[in-house]
Amino acid sequence: MCIATGEVSTFHAKAVLFATGGCGRMYKITSNAMTLTGDGMAVVYRRGVPLEDMEFFQFHPTGIYKMGILITEAARGEGGVLRNRHGERFMERYAPTLKDLAPRDMVSRAMYQEIRSGRGIDGKDYLHLDLTHLDPALVRKKLPDITDFVRTYLGMDPTREPIPTQPTAHYAMGGIPTNVDGRVIVDDRKTVLAGLYAAGECACVSVHGANRLGTNSLVDIIVFGRRGGKALAEFARRTSLAPLPREPEEEARRQIACLRGKAAGDGVESVPALCAEMQQVMMEDASVFREAKGLARALLKIGELRRRYGKARIEDEGVQFNTELLEALEVGYLLDLAEVVVAGALARQESRGAHSREDFPKRDDAQWLKHTLARRVDGKVQLAYKPVALAKFQPQERTY
Repeated sequence: MCIATGEVSTFHAKAVLFATGGCGRMYKITSNAMTLTGDGMAVVYRRGVPLEDMEFFQFHPTGIYKMGILITEAARGEGGVLRNRHGERFMERYAPTLKDLAPRDMVSRAMYQEIRSGRGIDGKDYLHLDLTHLDPALVRKKLPDITDFVRTYLGMDPTREPIPTQPTAHYAMGGIPTNVDGRVIVDDRKTVLAGLYAAGECACVSVHGANRLGTNSLVDIIVFGRRGGKALAEFARRTSLAPLPREPEEEARRQIACLRGKAAGDGVESVPALCAEMQQVMMEDASVFREAKGLARALLKIGELRRRYGKARIEDEGVQFNTELLEALEVGYLLDLAEVVVAGALARQESRGAHSREDFPKRDDAQWLKHTLARRVDGKVQLAYKPVALAKFQPQERTY
């Protein structure tokens, strides 16, 4: 759909590579841009392609309070420390060796535990990232972006005042299943869907496993983007255009017409309200800590929101630059993906990497050393699994 005109067009291609990014906007607090609404993931999911390992979502420990804007790990690398309401450097209790430089998931969980124990700043749901003991010249030289962000969005000087911070949804480890050449695979037998490729955060070649390391997104983008592009070019050179379906635009036009029809008075639900409810329940029940009761509650809520979405309305009846229509389409995608994330998290009865179940705190390799494949069947999430390919390195317990 051309945003400028509202016109829907079909591009007839020998091959397509999806590089549409992540889906972090399903969470209330996220570092993700407004555009990261999982469009590519949801489009293929709705058409029968499974999504892999969607329950694994990384939370970065230091996002600006209420905004989620990322405060890079470099702030702690240069000597910044996290403090609770008592001024205590609490990471010494959770990771005595690495302290504030422990892995992201561990720091995020420690922050949640501090907040839930009533040690958030002023009893609220945030803590302080303290740089005030560092040389102001060093902070300005080494962390110019952080200094600028804090001054712009909070009106604070981080060399004089600690920064209000909380964990923020950062990166989807799961996505469209691919092999190492970016080819989309559709089952546990590595069956390739000819002509479809994916790379970047929307894809899951599983270089991250259950817990992405910092900067590994560059591997997703540069290594597998390059490999996928080369494989796609070679495929296109040796194949012909496949015939188009009779009405290739039918489903897209139906979705648009449905939302536009509600603008005429048939709709009773507000898209922004539905989005806000989804983001709230995902933040409360499917974020840093998870347990069966909360995940079951989230699954019911998202099912309710998906039903209500069928009655969603938009007020802008125009065709040119109709951003309200775009938002409505995007919220539909996010609702589908949120359901997949929660269903996978509820089924996985263990803690592994970024997936932390309070009711199943241990990793269970005997039962759960496997990838999740979530497929849409009759409008519902159907889960299957495939083995993890282990080579030289075997899983071990992390101790810090």
